Parts: sequence; structure tokens; C-alpha cells
Amino acid sequence: MASSSKKIVVGIDIGSQMTRVIVAEESAKLGLPPKILGVGYSMSLGIHHGYVTSTREATASVIEAIRIAEKSTGVDIKRAYVALGGISMASEIVPGAVGIARPDGEVTDEDIKNVLIIAEQNFSKGKRNRKILHTIPLKYRLDGLEVMGNPLGMRGSRLETRVVFVTVQEHHFNDLVSAITDAGVDIIEVIAAPIAESMATLSKKQKMVGCGLLNIGSETVSLAVFADDLPVSVETFAIGSNDITNDIALGLRISLDDAEKVKIGNYEPREYPKKKIEEIVDARLSDVFELVQNHLKSIKRDGLLPAGIIITGGGGMLTHIDEFSKSALKLPSAVLPVDQVMNTRKDLDPSWLVAYGLCFLEDDDQVYGSKIFKQAFKETKNGLMKILREFLP
Repeated sequence: MASSSKKIVVGIDIGSQMTRVIVAEESAKLGLPPKILGVGYSMSLGIHHGYVTSTREATASVIEAIRIAEKSTGVDIKRAYVALGGISMASEIVPGAVGIARPDGEVTDEDIKNVLIIAEQNFSKGKRNRKILHTIPLKYRLDGLEVMGNPLGMRGSRLETRVVFVTVQEHHFNDLVSAITDAGVDIIEVIAAPIAESMATLSKKQKMVGCGLLNIGSETVSLAVFADDLPVSVETFAIGSNDITNDIALGLRISLDDAEKVKIGNYEPREYPKKKIEEIVDARLSDVFELVQNHLKSIKRDGLLPAGIIITGGGGMLTHIDEFSKSALKLPSAVLPVDQVMNTRKDLDPSWLVAYGLCFLEDDDQVYGSKIFKQAFKETKNGLMKILREFLP
């Protein structure tokens, strides 16, 4: 990046429909959000359901979005945080347990590292082609008793924990890394898109008491569930707001462009029957929220998220989606007022929140209280990268 006294951070989000780049300046005051200096975007080519189908086309999309961002800010973009989503993203909670190594029973950093390694080994059994993006330890237990916080320095004989592993298909990860590095950008860190978005959208209180961040994108819907200030589940579904557009086009026998306008309410009421539109939209939303409800049941959070569901993404612009969510999930639900999050850029819609969330990573201590993941990348000869993970409970 160009030399400057400002601390600049760049976030890149390759979505199914658009590739978005945000250039921001980290706030000098603790607790204040990054200031958006400029943005760049392009149509996403070579992307389907959030994963790369053509590295060459995806790279061209990144190059174009970066070019526009550089022109609008005067910043030479060489390094960036990158979001990764797509239908292969999922999470799983796996236990791990080790005996304390020291004769006096004092828990050391090595014990904590080892219990995470055991959990990862337990997770990896029988699984192939999965890339671990995040390793997030939940509460620890020492000799069967729950530990509040970090067990370092306590004494016991057996340390246990439960770990959330957020993973994607390995070839999806590699293809994304190739697309970004081939565009001439060094990757600082790859973050699961729902977790990146949460950094800009959710308060600590919401994450502590329990909430769900529901992003309705063009081709995928993602759900990140938080409790005790940590993500306890991340899931992606192969359905999106484009399916609603397609249903409207078929149901009303109109073009996709006109169907998109109808979907977001940008049409004259007399042109199309309102009841017919609502029936079409609600039928597809029922499919979306049935998937969400079933997942919440599978992780035993059905009806148990006091802070409710926070809705984002382009699909969040549907007029009655918050009421639909309340009815379907029996939980408090609200569409995030994006202008309150990105108050310096009122022209940006909710689809920019993932890229903006990446800009919080320069100071992620203020987001999670302690860094729950740290990754470093080294470029290899073939343009890919090897990832080193440092586990910090």
C-alpha cells in the first residue's frame, strides 16, 4: 500500500453476484468502527453458490474491483483480509481431552495446545478434503468441573474442552486463494464470511446472550449462531434471493429484471397483483426458514436465542421478512439498519457488510475480547499458500 500515516485495512468479499472491496482507515480511538475511505466492485464472474468455478474469471473480477477501489482512494492495494463463504461451509463441535503433563498438575500452554490438537484429530477422523478455517474452543473442564475462562495456571489431572471447527471444502479454499493471489494481492487472513460480517453487525451483548446472524444472499443463505460471545455454529444453505426473483419471473411471466424490481417493491402497485406476489415470495421464504429452523433444532437452539435473529444480505431488503422470521422461528427478528453500521457511506446496501466486517480485523481484540484465531500465509511457487494456525483460547 502507499506510504501513509493512516493505518489502512482492506477487505475483499467475492460474492456469488458481486465482488466487493472496501478500503478503510482504522480508528485511532478504541471502540470506534473503521472509517470507509472508498470501495470498488465488479460483477462476480466464475463464481457459483459462493465457490470459484473459474479461477481466471474470478481473478479478473477481483482485479477490476481493486482497480476501482484504488482509483477512489489513491491507495495501492497489495494486502487484504479475505472472506470465504459458499455452500460447502459448515461447522461441527468436537470434544478433546488430555492428561496434564506436569507432575504438580499445573495447566500450561502446552496442555491447552495439546487438547486442541486432540480435538482436531477427533474431528479429522474419516473426513477428507475439508479445510479448517477456524478452531474455536468453547468452555474448558478441569477434572470434570467447568472452568470459567482460561484454565492456564490452574491445577488438576485432566483437561477437557469442546471445540467448534468451521470448515470448507479444501479445493474451494485453494481456488479462492489462487483467485486473490493471481490478482497480485497478498492474503493476510481468510475469514468465514458469516464471522467476518458479525464483527461489524453484532454487539457483544447480543453474542453473549445468544443470537443468530442470518444473511440472505443472492445464491446462498448463511446462518451464524453465537452464544457466550463465541460462534457456536456456522451453516450455509444452497438457496438465495435469486430463487425468489426466478419464482416471480415465472409466476408473473415477466423478465428477470422486472422480477427483481417487484421483489424489492420497486414497482407500481397497479401493475401486478399484490396478493399473487406475496404468495410467491412467501412460498420461497418458507423454504428458507424451514432450513434455518431445522438447523436450530439440530444444535438445540430452537427458540433459545434471547437476542433473536438479525437479518442481513440483499434478501434483507424484502419488505416483510422480519415479520416472516418472527412467525416462522418464534424468535425476535429484525433487519439490521445498515446505515447505522456504515454511517459514513449511506449509499452502501447490506450486501457490503461482509467486506466491511473484514476491516475490523486489524483490532479484533475489541470484537471477541481475545483473538480466537490467527493465520499467517506464505506464498508457494505455484501461487497457492500454506496456512499456519495458532490456537489462542
